[in-house]
Amino acid sequence: MAEETLKQKTARGLFWGFINNGSMQFLNLLFGIFLGRILSPEDYGMVGMLTIFSLIAGSLQESGFIAALANKKEVKHEDYNAVFWFSSSISFCLYWILFFCAPLIADFYNEPKLIPLARFAFLGFFISSLGIIPSAYLFRNLLVRQRSIATILALGTSGIVGVTLAYNGFSYWSLATQSLVYITILTTYVWLICPWRPTLKWSFRPIREMLGFSSKLLFTNIFTHINNNLFSVVLGRFYGEKEVGQFNQANSWNYRGHSLISGMVGGVAQPVFAQINNEPERQVRAFRKMLRFTAFVSFPAMLGLSLVAPELITIAITDKWLASARILQILAIGGTFIPIVGLYTNLLISKGKSNIYLWNTVTLGILQLIVMLVLCPYGIYTMVCVYASINVAWLFVWHYFVHKEIKLNLLQALKDIIPYAGIAIAVMTFTYWATLNLKNIYLLMIAKIFIAASLYTGITWLSGSATFKECVGYLRKKK
Repeated sequence: MAEETLKQKTARGLFWGFINNGSMQFLNLLFGIFLGRILSPEDYGMVGMLTIFSLIAGSLQESGFIAALANKKEVKHEDYNAVFWFSSSISFCLYWILFFCAPLIADFYNEPKLIPLARFAFLGFFISSLGIIPSAYLFRNLLVRQRSIATILALGTSGIVGVTLAYNGFSYWSLATQSLVYITILTTYVWLICPWRPTLKWSFRPIREMLGFSSKLLFTNIFTHINNNLFSVVLGRFYGEKEVGQFNQANSWNYRGHSLISGMVGGVAQPVFAQINNEPERQVRAFRKMLRFTAFVSFPAMLGLSLVAPELITIAITDKWLASARILQILAIGGTFIPIVGLYTNLLISKGKSNIYLWNTVTLGILQLIVMLVLCPYGIYTMVCVYASINVAWLFVWHYFVHKEIKLNLLQALKDIIPYAGIAIAVMTFTYWATLNLKNIYLLMIAKIFIAASLYTGITWLSGSATFKECVGYLRKKK
C-alpha cells in the first residue's frame, strides 16, 4: 500500500510539475516575446549585470534550509519558526549592505545608472525571504498543485506589468519591476495557502542542528549561481551591455527549456528519495525510472530547441537578436544534460551528502572561471562551446559519487540514457537535412517541429519504450 501511495504521489507530482513548469515557460515565452520586441539588448544587459548579486544574496537568505527541512524525518513548528526569523533577519541586513554597495557595483561595470537600479531590484530578495518557509512547507509535503497555482498567478500578473511599462518607455526599469512584482505576488499567495504561521517565541537550536547540512548547500548554491552567471559578469566587465544582453537573451531561452524538465522532476525527486532512503534497492529502481523519464523528455526538447533556434528567435523577437540564436544553439546542447545532473544532485542531497555537492560544485565553478578568463580574448562563441562541454563532461563526476551511494554502475546509467539520446540525435539530424532547402522561415520552423516530433514519438512507440507507454497510460487515466 505504501509503495502504491508513493507512486501515486510521485506521478501526481510529476504531472503538476509539468503543468506548473509548462505554464511558467509558456507565460515566460509569451511575455518574453513582447519584451524582446520592445526592449534592446542593452536594456537586458543592464539587468543582467545585477543578476548574480541578487542570486547570491538569495542563496544567503535561504541558506539551504529548504532542503534541510525536506530531509528531516520530522519537522516541528519550532524548526519552521527558527528558519523563518533567521532568514528574514539575514535578508534585511543583506539588503542594506547591498544598498550601500551599489556604487561599487556600478564602478565595477563602469555604469552609473546601475546605482538606482540595483537598490530597487535588490528589494526582491528581501521580500522573497518572507516566503521561504511557506514554500518549504509546500515542497516538503509535495503540494505541487498549490505551488503551481501560486507561480502561474504571479507570472501572469508580473508579465502584464512588465510589458505595460516597457511599452510606455520605461526600458530596463520594466524588467526590474516585473521581477519585483512576481516575487511579491508569489510570496503573498504562498502565505495565503500555507497553514503554518510564525510565532514570536523562537530559538536558534534548530538552526544549529541544521547548519552542518544547510551551510554546505548554501555555499553550493552560491557557486552554482556563479557558474550559471559567469558569462554575464565576464562579458559585462570585458565587453559591454550589448554582449551581456545577447547572451542573457540566449541563456533565458535555454533556461526556459531545461527548467521545464528540471522543475518537473526536481519538484518530487528529493522528497521521494528521502522517503525511501533506508530501502537501497527501491531507491535504485526509483532513481533509474526517473533517469529514463528525464532522458526521454530532455533530449528531444533541448536538441529540438537547438534545431529551431534561428527561426524561433527571428520570428519571436526579430532579427535584432539573431546573434543570440547561435549562442542558444550551443547552450541548448549543453542544457540537455542539466535536468540529468539535477537528478543526480537531488539523490546526493537526499543522502545527506551536501559536502559532496558543495565541493563538486566549487571545483566545477573554479575550473569554469579559469577557463573563461583564459578564453576571453577568443570571443563569446569559443567561451560558450567550452563552457557547455565542461558541464557535459562533469556528468561523469556526478555519476561517480552517486555510484558510491547507491551502487549504480555507469553501464546501467548509460543504458537508461543512451537510447533516448541516440533517437533524439538521429531525429534532429534527419530533420535538419530534410528541411535544408526550405526558404520560408515560418514554413521551415513548422516543418522542423512537425517532422522531429512525429519521428521521435513514432520511433519511441515502435521501439516499445516502457517510459513512453507509462506516460501515455497515465495521461489517459488522468483524462
